[in-house]
Amino acid sequence: MKSNLNDRISGLYAITPDGPETAELLRKVRLALLGGARVLQYRNKTADAALRLQQAKALRELTHEFCVPLIVNDDVPLARQVDADGVHLGGADGSVAAARELLGGNKFIGVSCYNRLALAHEAVRQGADYVAFGSFFMSSVKPGAVGATPELLRQACREIAVPLVAIGGITAHNGGQLLEAGADALAVISAVFGAVDIQGAARQFSVLNFS
Repeated sequence: MKSNLNDRISGLYAITPDGPETAELLRKVRLALLGGARVLQYRNKTADAALRLQQAKALRELTHEFCVPLIVNDDVPLARQVDADGVHLGGADGSVAAARELLGGNKFIGVSCYNRLALAHEAVRQGADYVAFGSFFMSSVKPGAVGATPELLRQACREIAVPLVAIGGITAHNGGQLLEAGADALAVISAVFGAVDIQGAARQFSVLNFS
C-alpha cells in the first residue's frame, strides 16, 4: 500500500523476465533488490494462470521483506488477489477507472503511453499515478516497439505532474540522459536480469542521479 511505502515511483524499476522456475525467479529478484531496485514489476507473458499466481504470491512476500512496491503487469484481478501495491496497464488492458474501482484508491496504477503525450494526459486525467514512455533504445524484449525520444520526456516533464517512467533498451550507460530529460524511474529487464552479476548490474543503476 502506498501509505506504507515511498508514495512516488522512482529509481530503478525492475521488471521480471519470463521463466517457469519460481525459485530461480526469486533468486534473481532478491539480487536485484539487494542491488538497489526500488520498484518491482511482475511480468510473465509465458506462464499460465496457476504459475502467475504462485510467482506473484512469492514475490509479494519478497517485496514486503525489502519494503519495495510490487506492481503486476496487465492483470488487475491478479494484483488484487495477491494484494500487490499496484498494476501497470498497457494500451489494451482496460481503463484506469476500472482498475481503480477494483483495487481501491491506495494502489499504484501506471499506464504505458508509448511515444504519445496525449495518452499520458488522458491517463493522468483518469487518475493514473505514473505514466511510462518508450521504447527509447533498441529492446531485445520488444524489438518492434515504437520509438520515443528524450524530447518527449522533457515536454512531459513540463506538462505532467505524475512520475515519468522510461523503458526500452535502457542500460546504466544510456539511462543518464533520460534522467536528465526528466525521467523519474528507469524500467529495465535485460540490463539487470540478463547480467551475470545481477546485484552489481542493479547497483550500477542505483548510483545514477535519480530525482
